[in-house]
Amino acid sequence: MRFTGSVVAVVPARAGSKGIPGKNLRAVAGRSLVRRAVEAALDTTSIDFVVVSTDGDAIAAEAALAGARVVRRPTELAGDEASSESALLHVLDELVAGGEEPEVVVFLQATSPFTDPADLDTAVARVRDGHADSVFAAAPSHAFLWRIAEDGTARAVNHDAAVRPRRQDREPEYRETGAFYTFRTAAFRQHRHRFHGRVELVVVDPRGAIDIDDPGDLAVAEALAPHLDPVLNGAP
Repeated sequence: MRFTGSVVAVVPARAGSKGIPGKNLRAVAGRSLVRRAVEAALDTTSIDFVVVSTDGDAIAAEAALAGARVVRRPTELAGDEASSESALLHVLDELVAGGEEPEVVVFLQATSPFTDPADLDTAVARVRDGHADSVFAAAPSHAFLWRIAEDGTARAVNHDAAVRPRRQDREPEYRETGAFYTFRTAAFRQHRHRFHGRVELVVVDPRGAIDIDDPGDLAVAEALAPHLDPVLNGAP
């Protein structure tokens, strides 16, 4: 085994999906979700190669056409109960078996169709320069959150219900989008979890912070694509 000093993006993409059958192959503006993830990673300046972990033949073919390597995920790691961490560790083990282990891992999710390559580069830079151990995507939020208590009443979570400050007077909170997580390979192997050590976030554009989970999300993404894709591709 040799540490290559390289950066790998790993895209877990199971064939099974309850919310949207064949979800990872569903298209947004003519490009499948798995292709969009692979191409976002390849459009960075810092990611050296992309691996798609899948149990599906069609996904494997699409990933290869998009320019990714493919690691076939075993059945026991492809069920609803299998964690993303287990898929990442399996990919790393397969790379080690081939004689290489990258320095940095970018865990990239195909269900976020508007990942900006520049945000990925920012996350990788923070990890490589030692500024952070784990960096993830988050969108700013000024939402007033509530929780329903056991007695059925609504309870304020992140604010004083009796005080209604203006938006500009409130410090934003940040919502984890699920688009990407970045960390060093060695630390991830040690902790076996995406969050460890000094954790930081990359603030992403909230307009594109969509996680495709049901047909409604897919319809929203399709409507937004003509507005967001040109921006992500560097158009003014």
